[in-house]
Amino acid sequence: MSSTADLLPAPGPAGTGVGMWLHGVTRDVDPALLATTVGMDGAATRAVRAAGLVAVVSAAPLSEYGEEALSRNLEDLAWLERAARTHHAVVAALSRGGAVVPARLATVHHDDARVAGQLTARRAELTAVLDRLTGHDEWGVKGYVVPGATPRPTEPAGSGGAGAAYLRRRRAQLTAREEGQRIAAEAAGAVHEALAGHAAAARRHPPQDRRLSGAPTAMALNGAYLVGHGAVAGFRRLVDALAGRHPEIRLELTGPWPPYSFADERPAGPALTVREPARGPAT
Repeated sequence: MSSTADLLPAPGPAGTGVGMWLHGVTRDVDPALLATTVGMDGAATRAVRAAGLVAVVSAAPLSEYGEEALSRNLEDLAWLERAARTHHAVVAALSRGGAVVPARLATVHHDDARVAGQLTARRAELTAVLDRLTGHDEWGVKGYVVPGATPRPTEPAGSGGAGAAYLRRRRAQLTAREEGQRIAAEAAGAVHEALAGHAAAARRHPPQDRRLSGAPTAMALNGAYLVGHGAVAGFRRLVDALAGRHPEIRLELTGPWPPYSFADERPAGPALTVREPARGPAT
């Protein structure tokens, strides 16, 4: 399941010809933006128009982006990172010009007619999503456990020699860790609830592994919030206030992002992750 528009790739022979990589769907797009926005093949993106909607695509040689080739390449983290960054750059450029429904990463159609057919078939659904996203951006708030932010239990006195003392210390450490995780989880829940109340929509995604987040401590909150343009200042102030209210977790605000998490109504994990420096309060 994806959090982005699910325009399914058309079947067909892989490995020959050029397919159309779908970046996103909008109501309209400035031709000058397309001319200066680079797609998957390093050339300019272009528009496919149908049913009052615009699909922004770029050429995708099927030798690299066909079904069999994609199956291999999606297992290559370096290739995946390059593809995700290129795709995201196009979607981000489109979002600066207005509402966009981001396409699922690696959505490749075989020709313009297939793309146009999907726009026509899903016109009502896509139009409804664009209506809901207009005037909003996605903001991310991550919360990381702060070691030592909770009281450490006092080691109980006792006898039994060095072995018993070691076991008591280990039990105390495990208890402190479990208590810290519990308190951090409660704080993350309270932060998410407060932020969701200030947003048009909210998603709580599974915490990222440290290898992906790059953070030295565990992630307790991985929230996404759809915030109206006029509500951003208040949202930022709320994140600041919550950071002071919940020292058990370190909050990190990122955004604005294209609405990857809100391009359809089903809760789901983000389709891709692109690392950028955090913006905003949260220390």
